[in-house]
Amino acid sequence: MPLGPDDACRLHPDVSLRDERFGALAYHHGNRRLVFVRSAMVVGVLKQLAERRPLREALVAAGVPEPQWAVVVAALERLHGSEMIDVG
Repeated sequence: MPLGPDDACRLHPDVSLRDERFGALAYHHGNRRLVFVRSAMVVGVLKQLAERRPLREALVAAGVPEPQWAVVVAALERLHGSEMIDVG
């Protein structure tokens, strides 16, 4: 499912983030999936998604340069597929 900048997103309530040297670990307590997030930009956006908000706001608040949005959104789409992010 492609994400758009105006889609309301949030980190799934069952997901915990743990900062690591390489980025962060995202663990879903419900489905027990563990994901290694290796991009500081993606980690920054995930932290901004603690509450439901438009993706565009999270990208701006995390300081992601607009030319990098497509790369970060593609990573977030993969996280959505792992049920780490709620959309809608």
